[in-house]
Parts: sequence; structure tokens; C-alpha cells
Amino acid sequence: MKIHIVPHFFLLLILICLAAAWASSPADNTMSRRINEETEKNMPEVIKIRRFLHMNPEPANREFETSRLIASKLESLGLEVRTGIAKTGIVALLKGAQPGPAVAVRAEMDALPIQEKTNLAYSSLNPGLMHACGHDVHCSLALGTAMVLAPLKDRIKGNIVFIFQPAEEGPPANEEGGARLMIKEGAIANPGVSAIFALQVWPETVGKILFSPGTVTASSDPFKVTIKGRSADAARPHEGVDAIVIAAEIITALQAVPSRELDPTDPAVITIGVINGGTKSNMIAEEVTFGGTVLSLSHDNRKKIPIVMESIVDNIAASFGASAVFEYKRGIPSVYNHPELAASMLPTLEKLLGKDKVLPWKPQMMAEDFALFSEKIPAFYFFLGVKNPAQPAAAPLHSPHFNPDEAAIPIGIKALCHLLLDALAQQSF
Repeated sequence: MKIHIVPHFFLLLILICLAAAWASSPADNTMSRRINEETEKNMPEVIKIRRFLHMNPEPANREFETSRLIASKLESLGLEVRTGIAKTGIVALLKGAQPGPAVAVRAEMDALPIQEKTNLAYSSLNPGLMHACGHDVHCSLALGTAMVLAPLKDRIKGNIVFIFQPAEEGPPANEEGGARLMIKEGAIANPGVSAIFALQVWPETVGKILFSPGTVTASSDPFKVTIKGRSADAARPHEGVDAIVIAAEIITALQAVPSRELDPTDPAVITIGVINGGTKSNMIAEEVTFGGTVLSLSHDNRKKIPIVMESIVDNIAASFGASAVFEYKRGIPSVYNHPELAASMLPTLEKLLGKDKVLPWKPQMMAEDFALFSEKIPAFYFFLGVKNPAQPAAAPLHSPHFNPDEAAIPIGIKALCHLLLDALAQQSF
């Protein structure tokens, strides 16, 4: 018996062709109509939930009321709900009536320590906390997707896992949390998930979706530097070793690393976000600490940058007669869109929105711990436009003025529904 090996590329073409054939079937047209009907029917409740979440933001690992509300709604839909995953996280299972694989969608629940300045009628009621990254919208989209698909489970081949994650912006000091702990506590196991989806609302026009195959976001690695000099009176600086001056020299030198040590076509950013030192204005500072974040898109830069940084820190400190301690931690990797999954999902979005509304996008120098899911299983991450078309510009993410247009919510729900169903259908051939 001869065994014919089909090249990987042709297997992908076959998969896409089969998906296209399924997408044009009468059954799919019926399902699409039902998704539209269920989305329209549930939209008032989804908007109400979104505004409630926006008014009641909670910090990382403390999303207690958010979690209770979401779990209650999921249970009312008949999903199998597990709570307390990664402290306040939720994993809910929608079982299709027909056997098949499992796919997942992830939404984040935590807010940011920002004082809201939108003047909305449903502005945050919690001083110093705001959903300024759209996590209230993300939760509403995932919950709305469950509300739409639950009545259609008799038509679903396989299972859909809804993951509501705490602490995407990072857990509090000395606590575990976020995607890492969700994975550790079984969020994508039992049933094993074969593909996972997520999105980020973005200040692009409503109705548009942006996506990048391959690398989507930067890796994010925190670092800390401690400079130890020698204290002296400000009138006799020659008797001391000024840690503040040394820190200033090091910080200036570090800013030159991306522009002089790295390939300029391979972006990286070194940001100093905090600095502390000195005890009195008339004393030479004995110790200074500063810290920040390194963002990079490539494995090569992620490996090279800490080596160059440590050399700069040690050599400059030594040249002044000081000592230095350089601490560097590998944090969150880059979000990676699995190329074959991205290729097979692109027709789904183009059919739903039109080719002119699904735009290629360049990798962004932001960090997102969904990357930890994309390390484990094929992932698809995209950006959903939430800028009101009448606005010339929209406030950016993490701004106290960030105000996504709710007209994007039904678009996001429909996109997630079709992506999840098409991913299941393609794996069922």
C-alpha cells in the first residue's frame, strides 16, 4: 500500500476550502440568522450588564462582585460553571448537543487604578478605579456570546469554554494571578481546549476589526537596579559617591540601547517607570533604586537586551566607584496568533463584516497576558474598533477619558459567535 504525504501547505488549503464550503451551506445561513436574532434580543441586557460593570470596577484578584454577577448569569443559561479559579476567575462550559472538540474565549475582569473623567451617567462609583482598558466590554462580549449561543446548543458540534480571568493587568505584589494561575488551575483542561480566542477593544472606528498573523504584542519583562554609593555632606561631594548622579548616567545610557545596540527594524522599548533615592536635600545620596519594563517583539532582542543592560549598569557604577545590583525577570511573552488558525478564521470575519472592514495590523508594543494561553494552544487575538465614527479621535487605552462606543458590542458578539462555531466546524471534518 502506498502512503501519499500531502504537504502541510496543501492540508491548510484543503482545510480552508472545506471551511468555505461549510460557510456557504444553508445550515450556516440559518445559524447566522439565529445569531443575529439572539444578539438583537439580548442586547438591552448586555448593555445593562456592561454599564453595571463599568460603574463597579474592582482591582486585580479582588473582582468579587464582578465574578458573582457573571457566574450567576452563566448558571441561569444552563452552563456548567466553576468559580474560584485563580482566586476570582470563572470557567464555564457550554456543551453542544453533538460531539466534537472544545474551543474557548477569554475575557478579563479587573479594572485599573485610574480616576475616571468621562462624566458618563454610568461612571465609576469606586474612587480611583476605572475600566479604562475595556475589560467591562470584554466581559460583556463574552457573556453576550454565551447568551446567544446557549439557546443554539442543539446545533453546536463540540464544546465552548468561557474563561473570565482576574488580574490581566497584573496581580498585587506578592500574589499569584492572571492567565498564568488560570492555566495552572486547569482553565484550558477538562475538556482540553484546542483553540482559544480573545480580543482587545481599540480606538479604531466601530465596525472595523484589526488583526496581525504571528506576533501581535510585545513581551514584557520587569527589571530593577540598585545603586550603592557613599553618603557625604553636599558641601564635600568629593568625600562621597553620589548614587543619584550614577543612576542618571545609567538611565541615560539605557535609553540608547534600542537605538544603538539593536537592529532598528526590530522594535524594542526600555522604560524607566519608577526611581527612588536620597534622604535629605543637602546630603549626597548613598543609595538609589529604579525600575522599569523592557518591551520587545523578537526572541533575539528579548535574549540580548538584559545582557547589554547589565553590562551598562555594572560598568558605569564601577567607573564611579559604586556597586550595583541588576535584577531582571522574564515576565509575559508576546501574544502569538497561530498562522494556520488565523488563515482559517480570516474568511469568517470577512464574510461577517466585509473585506474592507477586516484590516491587517502591525504588532503593538503593548503587553497582554493572553500570551500565556497562546504559548500553550493555538490562539487568535484581534482588535475591535470602538471609536464613534463622528469623533475625529478617541481617547487611548488606560486614559481616564476612555469611552468605547457601545455600538461595537453587537459586532463583537457576532464576531465571537462565528469564530467559535467555525473553529469547531473546521475541526469536525
